[in-house]
Amino acid sequence: VQLQAFGGGLVQAGGFLRLSCAASGGTVSRHHMGWFRQAPGKEREFVAAISWNPASKEYADSVKGRFTISRSANKNTVYLQMNSLKPEDTAVYYCAANEYGSTTYVYAVYEYWGQGTQVTVSS
Repeated sequence: VQLQAFGGGLVQAGGFLRLSCAASGGTVSRHHMGWFRQAPGKEREFVAAISWNPASKEYADSVKGRFTISRSANKNTVYLQMNSLKPEDTAVYYCAANEYGSTTYVYAVYEYWGQGTQVTVSS
């Protein structure tokens, strides 16, 4: 399975972006999906995750109320709607999939990773 994340870009503080993560070469319809981000000089951090069904969603405290994770009807595309963006949201955003770890924030549990998409929020 290959994951491709896209939708990043440059936006002013207070603006919004919608990231997408599409699967190819297989299906992730039975996988739990997550978004992580990594800013320069910082460790990769959990952003949000959604269960395969998709009844369960988890968010990092830093994005609660601003970001929304969802997935398509066929469950093979995952979205991250990012509103009220802040400069501290600037990072490379990665999508990931895991089959058995549920909506975990532990990145080591995720088996498949996309290549990342850059999000830059200017002040």
